[in-house]
This record gives sequence, structure tokens and C-alpha cells, in this order.
Amino acid sequence: MTAGQDMPPRITDSHCHLDFPGLVEEAGEVVARARAAGVHRMVTICTKLRNRDAVRALAAAHEGVFYAAGTHPMSAAEEPMATVEELVALAEDPLCVGIGESGLDYHYTAESAEVQQESLRRHIEAAQETGLPLIIHARDADDDMARLLAEGHARKPYACVMHCFSSGAGLARAALDLGFYLSMSGIAAFPKSRELREIFAAAPLDRVLVETDSPYLAPPPYRGKQNEPAYVVHTAAAGAEVFGLSYAEFAAATEANFERLFERAAA
Repeated sequence: MTAGQDMPPRITDSHCHLDFPGLVEEAGEVVARARAAGVHRMVTICTKLRNRDAVRALAAAHEGVFYAAGTHPMSAAEEPMATVEELVALAEDPLCVGIGESGLDYHYTAESAEVQQESLRRHIEAAQETGLPLIIHARDADDDMARLLAEGHARKPYACVMHCFSSGAGLARAALDLGFYLSMSGIAAFPKSRELREIFAAAPLDRVLVETDSPYLAPPPYRGKQNEPAYVVHTAAAGAEVFGLSYAEFAAATEANFERLFERAAA
């Protein structure tokens, strides 16, 4: 897992939550550990627009850290409904590289399905207007998710990543057919996640990202402990095995994919 001068290959954690408890208190040390592991960029995600200033401050304080902002579907019924104008205004900030995370979650919050769908439509429109990629959270809502993403794309194409993808093969294919990306989290490295690894193995290599979703979903050997951006290298090692590549080759592929999707961060 090393390159010239014993420096680890560079890789990006495309989705983390540096403002969440457990990480925010030691953000500087978390970023430093990530850099030591070769994780030179991170996108920290604001899940409630009222927290946007605090999340932006974290990005501004650390080189290589960017942010995205939106209303998480599990909070859609509790938070004020974001307007398209509010979401579009975020794109004026050069540190903001994506819209979301938005999406649908019927696992814990199915009762707010209609509110979640309206929120998602607004996030899709903001992604269409700004050109920034949409970041999608999907859980136990595959059919509605595929339908709403496709309906929006038919009106006007947009870029999108299915973050922490752990849904079924049908939703994976629907997303890939729209030109979207699938992001691999620590779940893909769990021993029992064979079917999920098969879904990734069937995806084009140039449509795969890696992430931690930290502080959640730490990959082995840290499973059950607090996750952090440095640990994305363990998920990437599992991804390299899925595609039959060396770690350096897989890291380089996901770097190219990230820069193609998150053009602002690449610039």
C-alpha cells in the first residue's frame, strides 16, 4: 500500500461528517491522521442547513477539506423545507462542492415519505441549476428512489453519487444507467457483504468512489469503533480486491472518478 518514498497513494474520502460528535472535538488531529494515511481530500457533509456555517468553518480551517450541504431525508420532516433558491445560493461558495445529502429513507422515517420526496425534488433541481453533483442517501426506498432520480434526469440531466451505496442491484443499475456514481463505504468491507461486493464488481470501475461516512460504519479492522477519514484506506483495500487491482491502481481510479464528478474540488 505504498508508493515512491514510502508515501501512501493519495486518495479522497468523498463523504464524512467532521462536525458530528466524536470528530469535531479533535478535527485537527482527525485531518492530520487522514493525511498521514494518504487521504489528502475530504468532503464533509452538512445534513441540516442550519448547521451550514459550522460545517463551512471546518472546511475553511483545513486544507483539502470541502463541504456539501442539504437536508438529510431523516430530518426532512423536522427541518424547514429548503427552497431551491437556498440550495442554489450555497453554490456561490467555492468550498461547497455538492448538493446534499438528500434522498429517501423509509427504514426509520417512512411516515415522512411525501415530505422526503418533495425535499428530494428540490435538491435535484438545485443540482440541475448549479451543476454541482447531487449526493444521495437511499435506504429501503429503491423503487421510489429510482423513479424520482429518473424523472428528474429526464427533465434535465444532472450529476449524482449514490453515497454509502448498500441498496439492491436494481437501484445500482438504474443509477449507473443515468450516468451516476456508486460510493463504497465500510459496509462493502464487512465479511457478510458478499452480495454488495458483487454489485460493485458489476459496476464500471470509472463510476466508483470511496468514503467513510464517518463517524459511522468503520471498516474492518475497526468495525464497531468510531470511524474517521483515515480509515477509508481499508475500504479502498477491499475495493481493490473486488476489482482485482493493486491498492495503488484502485486509489488512482477513484481519484480520477472523484475529480470528474466533483470538478470544483479538483480545481
